[in-house]
Parts: sequence; structure tokens; C-alpha cells
Amino acid sequence: MGPRFVSLTSVALGGFFEERHHSLAGAMSSFVDALPDAEHGDIESLGRALGSVHGLYSYLLPESAGGAAVGRGGSKSYVDIRSLVLIREALGYCSPVADAIFAVQGLGSYPIVLSGSDEQRERYLPAVLSGDRIGAFALTETEAGSDVASLRTVAVADGDDWVLDGDKTLISNVGIADHYVLFANADPEKGRKGITAFIVERDADGLHTEQQPMSIEHPIGSLRLRACRVPDSQRVGAVGEGFKIAMQTLETFRVTVGAAANGMAAAALDDSIGHVRQRVQFGKSLGEQQIVQAYLADMATELDAGRLLVARAAYEKDVRGERAAREVAMAKMFATEAAQRIIDRAVQLHGGRGVLRNTRVEALYRGIRPLRIYEGTTEIQKLIIAKTLLR
Repeated sequence: MGPRFVSLTSVALGGFFEERHHSLAGAMSSFVDALPDAEHGDIESLGRALGSVHGLYSYLLPESAGGAAVGRGGSKSYVDIRSLVLIREALGYCSPVADAIFAVQGLGSYPIVLSGSDEQRERYLPAVLSGDRIGAFALTETEAGSDVASLRTVAVADGDDWVLDGDKTLISNVGIADHYVLFANADPEKGRKGITAFIVERDADGLHTEQQPMSIEHPIGSLRLRACRVPDSQRVGAVGEGFKIAMQTLETFRVTVGAAANGMAAAALDDSIGHVRQRVQFGKSLGEQQIVQAYLADMATELDAGRLLVARAAYEKDVRGERAAREVAMAKMFATEAAQRIIDRAVQLHGGRGVLRNTRVEALYRGIRPLRIYEGTTEIQKLIIAKTLLR
């Protein structure tokens, strides 16, 4: 599994990456073989080990906050997106649940990087780096998915505190998170201009959590806030800056979703190649059947195309320092949609074995679906692309 992963990863490097990224890609290839089977282990222990044992959380934080050395030590908020896409591709390949925890650790800490006070940065970021703290990003509500501005959770000032009331749903890392960066509206009459970010501890009075069962192994759940009292010192950024903080956070990490999809697609392709070499039908291996060869050619081509789009978008954000909205949207949209097609084809090539519960291609078939939804649905990415073309 490892050697093939190295060769496939290297396809996407090209001129978009630097020498240190080649080294990281090699290290992540070794990581693929070293990571235990996380799907059946202790998810919380896995999440903490990604920091304490493997050191991967260092890439979620800027150098100035103790993060990995990426040549931008003077920046308060820069994280190297090209490093993140290499890490998430490897995690997507070997353990989608580890990838999900890693991604949400980024979402649950980057608002503090962007707009946190010095005290908040000193308190939370070193613990995030080591894995002693697992974060979460609490934005989504039943009536506020793609339309973030319509969230109904409210924050009412009460002396030196804020009282939060509302409900959040489909919040990743529920059950293992030590804190939530949670978004509530401090002035509903102002719409999105009233949205404000808060750090809510897992044991805060008035916060109630509940697991939500998913079709995949994933720590996710709902939050109920009933007169949940949070000190003003836990507010992230100014009142009314929450929407901007949320959007900047999502825009920073969005392209990495495509990288995770590429990793999952690469795993499906690898398994398919191994299967069709061994499976004999009508007197010869499936790999000798021309229609099967055509399937593999389509899968490999779409995977490389997804990788190159992700690499380009990451390069644009890192090197040119731009939002690269169109490039990011194209990469996220194409890579996740292509991965769905690749994995579906892998199931088809495996035949009946492809739908047996908890075989890898069956697990990937269930696992890839949420990536086309979270951090901006495919439909939202199309709107972004079209707007940039028409602007």
C-alpha cells in the first residue's frame, strides 16, 4: 500500500510544491503504513495522538504560535496549505476518521489564530498543538447550513458575561472536543453583522451535547445551549465579527477537503488494481478485460486531475497570498465529485464483495459522501465559480 501511495502522491507535486513538501510527502507515505487501524479503535485517543505522537497538529498553526517551520515565522496567521493538502490526502487514504478529526482540529483552532486575544492564544494553542485539547467548530444549525447568516442561536450580554441560547447540529468532534468555537448572534436585527464567536468549554453550564449516528464512523453530534453562561473573556474577536471569522476559517481549509477526497479515491483505486489482478472470470483476470482497463484509466485520470486542481489552488493561496476563490471552488468541487465516481467504480469492480459491510471500498463509498456537502456544497462551489466568471 505504501509504495503505491508514494508514486500516486508524487504525481500532484510538479512545480506547485517546494523541496520541503517532497520530504513531507515521503514522511506521510511512511505514516500511512504506521497508523493503526483507527476505524475500530479509541477515536479520542487517536485524535490526541495525531498531535502528541505524530506531530501533525503543528501544521495547523502558524510558526509564531509554535507551528511547523514553513518560512513565515513573522506571520500571526499563516498556515501552509500545501502541507495540509499532503497531510489530508494521506489521512484520507489510510483513515477517513483520523482525517475528519484533524480537519476539525484546524477549524476549531484557526478562529483563535485569526482573532483570539493574547491570553486565548497562550491558553489554547499550545494545548491544540500537543493534542491535549481537541477543538470543534460549532456553526451549523437545522435552518442554517449553506445560509450561514440565518443562524438563530443568540448571545445576550449580561454584565461581564454572555448568555447563549440555541441549538447546533452536525457538529464534528462532539464527544471528544474539549472546547467549541461557537457562533451566535449578539444582535439579530443586524443579521450576519451581529454574529459573534465564542469559545465554549465542554463542561460549560447550560451546554448539553448528544451524539448523532452517521452512516460512517465519525464523532458528530448536536449542541443545546440553554442559558449557557460564557465570560466575555471567551469572546473571539469583536462583537459582530463572527461571520467574517467563520468565512475566513472555512476559506482557509476548504481546498484541503479536496485533498482528503483524493486520498480516499487513491485508496479505492489501489484496492481495485489489486482486486482485478487477482480475480479470475471467464478464464482470465479481470485486469485483462478491456472494459475493466477502461474503468481503471478513467479512475486514474480523474484522480490526477483532482490532485492537480488541489495543488494549483493550494499554490495560489500559499505563494500568491490570494483568496483564489475560483481555484479553490473548482478544486473542492471536482475532487470530491470525482472521488465519488472513482469509489463508485471501485465498488462495481469488486462486485458483490464491494457491498459487504466494512470492506474498505464499501466504507469509502459511505465515507466520501459527506465531503461533497461540508465546508461548502458542490452547488455552492458552482455558484462561486460562476460569480467569478461573470464579475
